[in-house]
Amino acid sequence: MKTIYHKSNRIKGLSAILMASLMALNVGCTKNFEDFNTNPNSLSPAQSDALLKSAIGPIEQEIFHNYQIAQNLSADAFSGYMMAPNPFGGINNMNYSLNNGWNSAGFNDQYNYVMAPISKIGQSVVKTKSPEAWGISLLVQVMAMSRVTDKFGPIPYTTAGSSLVSTPYNDQKTVYDAFFKQIDTAANNLQAYITANPGKTAFFDKGDLVYAGDPVKWLKLANSLRLRLAMRIVKADAVTAKLQGEKALNAPGGLLTTVADNAAVAQSGTRDNDVWVVTVAYDGDNGLGAALQTYLAGYKDPRLSIYATPAKDPLFAGQYIGIRSGANTSFNGLGKPGYKTYSSINSSDMAKSPAGQKAPQILMTAAEVWFLKAEAALRGWTNAGAAQTNYETGITTSLQQWNVSAGNYLADATSKQTDYVDPKNPANNASAVSTITIKWDPTASNEQKLERIITQKWLAIFPDGQEAWSEYRRTGYPKLFTVANNNSAGTINTQTQIRRLPYPTTEYGNGNKDEVPKAVSLLGGPDNGGTRLWWDIDKANF
Repeated sequence: MKTIYHKSNRIKGLSAILMASLMALNVGCTKNFEDFNTNPNSLSPAQSDALLKSAIGPIEQEIFHNYQIAQNLSADAFSGYMMAPNPFGGINNMNYSLNNGWNSAGFNDQYNYVMAPISKIGQSVVKTKSPEAWGISLLVQVMAMSRVTDKFGPIPYTTAGSSLVSTPYNDQKTVYDAFFKQIDTAANNLQAYITANPGKTAFFDKGDLVYAGDPVKWLKLANSLRLRLAMRIVKADAVTAKLQGEKALNAPGGLLTTVADNAAVAQSGTRDNDVWVVTVAYDGDNGLGAALQTYLAGYKDPRLSIYATPAKDPLFAGQYIGIRSGANTSFNGLGKPGYKTYSSINSSDMAKSPAGQKAPQILMTAAEVWFLKAEAALRGWTNAGAAQTNYETGITTSLQQWNVSAGNYLADATSKQTDYVDPKNPANNASAVSTITIKWDPTASNEQKLERIITQKWLAIFPDGQEAWSEYRRTGYPKLFTVANNNSAGTINTQTQIRRLPYPTTEYGNGNKDEVPKAVSLLGGPDNGGTRLWWDIDKANF
């Protein structure tokens, strides 16, 4: 078993101001943003500008910090996208024996590697001199921290960094309200800049690894992110969800609409795509999930060969065979090779495959936005358009993203998910759990229409397992195989599946220990993987 820690290749040239923030993890205390010794006044304005421009790119990359343990060995598997062939000792997240050491990275790192340096940017001249750049910084923070709260629930947010002793947790409604206010600031700043500076890039310019400082695209992302977060809370706070969703749908600047609008963090220097790292550099620590395989194969989906590679096992070489979540991957099948010979994630194209070595890492796509609009139309939100048109545009936009032909895909009213058959261990076999087809059916119920929308949305937003897991928990779609082995000691219901990650034990033992019990109270249930988050409500979608 190799190390599971991500190789973080930082871009050189970060200012000492921000480097102190980025190194906060090494001082042994999380969420402490104040203990920095650098005097920004020691730099000339030109030096300060140059260093700050180079800062945003590494911060954007840190949204995926410690990717293997922060996302791949949890959300990517829970979403049905991927599954590790490596048993990692046999007791781990994938079979619901939750590993505190792994999960702490998904909690702590975004404070230290995203919020801390953005806090320093907020203390610099950028906030007032280049408010559009401050808006971009806030959007990066919201994208990072929405992943944290959607993993764990209540988190320290509105006062994070205000104390070196303890930081109160906010309930998720408060966190989401703060997100929407920060998106307000970002969108207003960007719109004002675009109006005053037509055709000009934002302060960060080429240092921005998402859009190279293009304020028009950042404004589209701000509006689209608002729509994503609004839809997330629709079952918990329908009034706010509709208000924010319609604000996004009617916002100046519009939404992500074409593949050219897609938001993704480019690689730089020696840094590699994190999915490639765990799939290839870590000697096959990442494989294709059984759920994704059975939907793609059942639908005869042209993205199957784009997303995955055929199995290498001589017993079934050339076939697409995934691994069921929670499978006992230490099983050798009477001396036969292990699960690393099953299908993997495609890394064949260095820059374009989902796991290409230099492929940008996706934050949000236009395809996702079309599916969000399809759901918004079902819910009767103004300016959402027609559900069927949005749904079909979402599919075709995703197929365009991966440069494959739609063919008769949209007209297919018969293909369904296939059964899963494990060629080496029949104990993992599972019958198909969904009967939903591809072709839009205007006579279907809203619930059936939603299943169709979310199933195709799930196929389109691959390989972002964090977003896919969140949407599965919110809607119950796509229908996924249950975990093959549940080692949660009864804390997670096999049929309900995992709903969150527990807080790291470090939160119980450091200066924040008095706040954690309050956080659990806000959570509304025990601090384990079976407790639902605020927006994850066990009731019908419609």
